[in-house]
Amino acid sequence: MRPMQYSSKLNNVRYELRGPILQAAKKMEAEGHRILRMNLGDPAPFGLEAPESIVVDMIHHLREAQGYSDSKGIFSARTAISQYYQTRGLMQIGVEDIFLGNGVSEMISMTLQAFLENGDQVLIPAPDYPLWTASVTLSGGEAVHYLCDEDNQWWPDMADVAAKITDRTRAIVIINPNNPTGAVYPRHILEQFAELARRHDLVLFSDEIYEKILYEDAVHIHTASVAPDLPVLTFSGLSKAYRMPGYRAGWVAVSGPRTATAGYRESLELLASLRLCANVPAQHAIQTSLGGYQSIEDLVKPGGRLREQRDLACRLLNQIPGVSCVPAAGAMYLFPRLDPQVYPFTNDEQFVLDLLQDQKILISHGTAFHWPTPDHFRFVILPSAEDIEEAVRRIGVFLSVYRQKAAATAAAAADTVRS
Repeated sequence: MRPMQYSSKLNNVRYELRGPILQAAKKMEAEGHRILRMNLGDPAPFGLEAPESIVVDMIHHLREAQGYSDSKGIFSARTAISQYYQTRGLMQIGVEDIFLGNGVSEMISMTLQAFLENGDQVLIPAPDYPLWTASVTLSGGEAVHYLCDEDNQWWPDMADVAAKITDRTRAIVIINPNNPTGAVYPRHILEQFAELARRHDLVLFSDEIYEKILYEDAVHIHTASVAPDLPVLTFSGLSKAYRMPGYRAGWVAVSGPRTATAGYRESLELLASLRLCANVPAQHAIQTSLGGYQSIEDLVKPGGRLREQRDLACRLLNQIPGVSCVPAAGAMYLFPRLDPQVYPFTNDEQFVLDLLQDQKILISHGTAFHWPTPDHFRFVILPSAEDIEEAVRRIGVFLSVYRQKAAATAAAAADTVRS
């Protein structure tokens, strides 16, 4: 039989966070090895579970959640989201501006499908969360990556953003707080994004799933609050701050001039109807989650588990010769740099695979996040302090051996030249 064809749309689609390296780790685990997983941002395996009140509320509503809901989502959940944004100063976001989905991932794909024509360009940060690049590509668009500046707290290089805009650019993606760098953008950065969008008639897609996970004096500012006159899509959900990614509860809020967004809203409603509805039991968790006590604050304040583990991981990574790490202002990740003069890796995916096989530790390579050079990796701070210490120790051992081999090779080459 002729092999079944696959779509050419997948040719430029990558999601290496769950790719060959993860498969290699699973194979090693099946062989009996214990792998330290410092690669994926799922709180549940590390004992960071959803608040009990949210789980109880979902259970309470199970019987009435057996049928389809409204395609945009149940009214009480959308009302709670609208009221949340209004308490944050976004008075223009009403109930009908909210679309619920099976996590933010589904809403990213849906909103881009409703928006892009073939060949349209979308500016996406580098490094990025790779789903954005993949979704743009699958929607027929072209992802163009603007650089974030490690020397300036990983904030976007606004000159590079402006330089990447062409007559085919239709939108800019902002990931704030950022995955994988943990950067949180100040108001003046968001205002510059808004000004570029006004000047070039662009739409802003603002991924704010980590908005409540902030450290020290970091303050999250909604992109929509600095651009009330522009079409802005604001994405958030329950997977991170409320530690319930498996429940798949996310949303997008559409703001901006209604005359300019009317046709687009109708397209979103069509796509929402075609998939019938989002997971109904999880929708009942939204109202309880957004109201009342916010348990994430205990985890990110001084002495809180996430805050302490961020500080520990950053300190230990910076102690490894040739490794530097900018402290994350938000989210659950660090994006350390390997000095190319000390570690001249040409293939960071191979570096991560070698580290896995040699030290039984799993991290993510930087180019998986569309970072242009093989000199970074992502390190997740969710595992326990003990596992973080052990993971960094193993990375240090691996890199120490690499430095010794590199020094021996250089010495041998120098002897050859002298002889």
